[in-house]
Amino acid sequence: MFRFNSFIRGLSRSVPKVKSFRRASIKAPKMEYKVIPEDRFDEVVDHLRSTFFSDEPLNKAAGLSIPNDYLEHHTYHTLEENMSIMAVTGDNEIAGVILNGSVYPGDYEEALNILEQDSDEKIKKIFRLLFQESINADFFQRFQADKIYELRILSVSPKFRGQGIAKSLVEHAISEGKDHGYKIAKADATGFFSQKILKSNGFNTVLEKYYDKYADTRGEPILHVQSPHIKLQILYKIID
Repeated sequence: MFRFNSFIRGLSRSVPKVKSFRRASIKAPKMEYKVIPEDRFDEVVDHLRSTFFSDEPLNKAAGLSIPNDYLEHHTYHTLEENMSIMAVTGDNEIAGVILNGSVYPGDYEEALNILEQDSDEKIKKIFRLLFQESINADFFQRFQADKIYELRILSVSPKFRGQGIAKSLVEHAISEGKDHGYKIAKADATGFFSQKILKSNGFNTVLEKYYDKYADTRGEPILHVQSPHIKLQILYKIID
């Protein structure tokens, strides 16, 4: 699955009108893809509690308790940017979601500083890695960009997996980013399967960090992540 990164900005920015996608060429069977409206935010969070929050490799390695206030706060923050997409059935059931947001220069550094004020040591183990590696990837200098479109969470309900929904969600997310004028998309892929999905959608690796190299001062791994999830990959796609 993808991970969160910067959530500092966005709340004060203007938000676009909710719109629906009906592009048959990239629609999974019997699914409609559309921007997640505010009246379904709570439903999306409920969906993530039973899928992404509990299944994501780093969350499991850190032993996070679900529900988790930190994760949910930042989920709502991302949803309020109104660029996240849901796949819904003909019965209006949420089959999957992809949460997307903006990142600006200095956001990762600010997020890392704020993280250190949090009392949850398990959260710190996860997000120190993600924020620091995003800083190391140096997207703004590398791509001469003034803003980045970030794919943060991808989740599909177990009963709907195997239908190509995850791949279609990524495709729709990229279309949404392009509609908003972004030139480059970024994602932190913490697991083997999300890395495959992103690469099948044309993403390339900028940086990777093996989890056994993320260690404390004694050289002991900070997170014991279960195989086949052996590394974090930070990926990008040019969408201009």
